[in-house]
Amino acid sequence: MEDLNERLDQMEDAIRKPSFRQSSGRANEVNYWIFDYPPERELEVRERIKYMQNKNAKGCEEFELVVFDLYDIIIDYLEKNDFMDACFKFEQKKGLERITKAVSNALKINDDDSYIVQYIKDHTPENAVVFLTGVGKCFPILRSHKILNNLHQAFVRVPVVMFFPGVYNEQELILFGEIKDDNYYRAFKLVK
Repeated sequence: MEDLNERLDQMEDAIRKPSFRQSSGRANEVNYWIFDYPPERELEVRERIKYMQNKNAKGCEEFELVVFDLYDIIIDYLEKNDFMDACFKFEQKKGLERITKAVSNALKINDDDSYIVQYIKDHTPENAVVFLTGVGKCFPILRSHKILNNLHQAFVRVPVVMFFPGVYNEQELILFGEIKDDNYYRAFKLVK
């Protein structure tokens, strides 16, 4: 991977182009992108995203940058529904795999009317670029291919960039050098 700062600069330049915000990506595919980076550089990526949000909030760009931390959406849902204590107890009693499945079912992650997809749809203005963050923090509750596939079915009006702490080669996502997520993605690598 070339220098992360250079890639972040290229990504920032790319999303500013009016052509990037058109309703379709390459070959008329959905305008979904993945920006991959080394997991150990997570804090640098978060800082750049925060910097871009602050800069965008000043209103000097032609679009609104909307950042959704998927982990925060999940935690907010659990807290709003008073499920946090029950989740802690359930995990202690039944284990990580069972709580992962229970939370996934509560959020309808595998369904077209997923809570996360609906949340993103409801909180995204028309002229926006959406950044999805927190993918690594959500694993294994939320798999990146699930959110992209479900969004793809219901949400195509603005470009979406998923920030992925791992390697993406437009065929599979590799997290922490071991875990492969080799599902089909209708997303393109934003910066090579």
